[in-house]
Amino acid sequence: MYEFTEDCMIHIEEIDNEHRRLFQMINEAIDLANTTADVTPIVDNLLTNLKDYAATHFAHEEAYMESIQDPELPMQRKEHAAFTKKMNSYVVDISSPEAAHASLNEILTYLIHWLYRHILSSDMMIGKMCEDTAEDPFAFTDKYKTGVELIDTEHKQLFDIIREVNDLIHEELLHDKYDEIMRLLAKLREYTEFHFGDEEALMKEIHYPAYDAQKRAHTAFIERLVEIDLSELDAMDDNQQEYLTDLIAFLLTWLTNHILGSDKKIGEFIRTQ
Repeated sequence: MYEFTEDCMIHIEEIDNEHRRLFQMINEAIDLANTTADVTPIVDNLLTNLKDYAATHFAHEEAYMESIQDPELPMQRKEHAAFTKKMNSYVVDISSPEAAHASLNEILTYLIHWLYRHILSSDMMIGKMCEDTAEDPFAFTDKYKTGVELIDTEHKQLFDIIREVNDLIHEELLHDKYDEIMRLLAKLREYTEFHFGDEEALMKEIHYPAYDAQKRAHTAFIERLVEIDLSELDAMDDNQQEYLTDLIAFLLTWLTNHILGSDKKIGEFIRTQ
């Protein structure tokens, strides 16, 4: 069974409750699939209920984001639409009980994987990019320090790379800068994977109890980075800077919230041992 754990909570009650219900519905479907010899008669109704509830949830989530003027709303709508299209494209093979089981399991596996990833890399950002601060957003200040030298050093490097990309994006006198921006974004992705590897190795070494939650969050974020199609920049001459500025805002906001909400707990755990 898949648990709706604390790391999946975004602390917006209605959205958390609906996410919890989606987990419950998926678990109920898995349980039914595992205890029913022939799911052929029920599979269509089962999937229809899941798709209908997901559509209702997406509408509520988008309405909330619109009410707070969340800049991530267009990206959320795009992800919701892609999920809906994918779900609607599934054709359940009911040629035999075995085939129906296999089809249902494939869909449920996709559902739970998508839900974890979407919550941890996208929904976690709801409301976060609306927050304003007088601080330098690219400064790795004391409030981000975990007290673990390895983690803090690598976090600072991530901040530095993001600042470098941002500075280049806003360098008006530099022509033909987008190849260099794309190189730096590729560097950021590679260093993020390197950092997550180090952090996960440390958590395993100290038997950190929230390792699985951290691993899920890391995987979801890397998948989000991989999905960024930088080749699209060539076709958006008029909107390149806006697209890249929004991208940097997302990356920085995710990183800061992940450090404050998750990574600092690693240091706290070490200090209690």
